[in-house]
Amino acid sequence: MPQLDKGDYYYSEEGFIVFTKQYHLKRGYCCQSGCKHCPYGYDKATGTFKRKR
Repeated sequence: MPQLDKGDYYYSEEGFIVFTKQYHLKRGYCCQSGCKHCPYGYDKATGTFKRKR
């Protein structure tokens, strides 16, 4: 897991940590969890990628 830097995450109104696109790109791969800011285009409902990786 990469070290967290400023801009890698924020807290939701409910208090959860939400990872940003910046963090996902730094990590370098899609975890296929349906993350809110997934830059890889993964669609959890269909289990497919909407965009090329």
